[in-house]
Amino acid sequence: MSPPSRQKGAASSSPRAGSPLSKRTSMQADLFEAPARVARRLCGVDEAGRGPLAGPVVAAAVILDPLRPIDGLRDSKQMTARQRAEVAEAIRACALAWSVAQASVEEIDEINILQATLLAMRRAVEGLQPAADYALIDGNQLPRLAVPARAVIGGDATEPAISAASILAKTHRDALMIAFDATHPGYGFAEHVGYGTPQHLKQLRALGPCPLHRRSFAPVRDLLEARRE
Repeated sequence: MSPPSRQKGAASSSPRAGSPLSKRTSMQADLFEAPARVARRLCGVDEAGRGPLAGPVVAAAVILDPLRPIDGLRDSKQMTARQRAEVAEAIRACALAWSVAQASVEEIDEINILQATLLAMRRAVEGLQPAADYALIDGNQLPRLAVPARAVIGGDATEPAISAASILAKTHRDALMIAFDATHPGYGFAEHVGYGTPQHLKQLRALGPCPLHRRSFAPVRDLLEARRE
């Protein structure tokens, strides 16, 4: 699978020991958040691909530059593919820093999708150059980070930096799955990008799982168990 993408020479980081989940999930602003906003070192973080039956889970982290505002930032789910592509190009050109990372299918099956998502988020934050001083994480869970962070439910619709991360994560993962359609034909990855659509489930039953399929997800696991009986 494709390695994580990085902005300004940042390298992929290996996971630390222990769970990627932080010990404390904060949803309240703290003393560190305001200075980070002023210093332009606050990043937004979001993921794409928790629900699909196939492919990696992808996360992005973005530090926006207030001197280079970006039009059209909003929840990526409310945008067309063309709109996402156009705004993603603007984010890569105008953001102070951005980073895209992923957790593999093998990691998803080994540590579960939640922990793999948090791992991808941590890799994305650690890939930022310059580094962030504070992170806003979409959702209600925090990855284990070296910087203070706050969870923001629905943050992809309310925090511009999270919206930007949502767009980068979605466009990056969609591009990966479209490319995988050529190397793993027959499943329709270019159309459903790994989600459990009727078309995907039909082809999964006909062809059986490929290396991109998540063995820990029920439709894939149940099919493999049925074939062993």
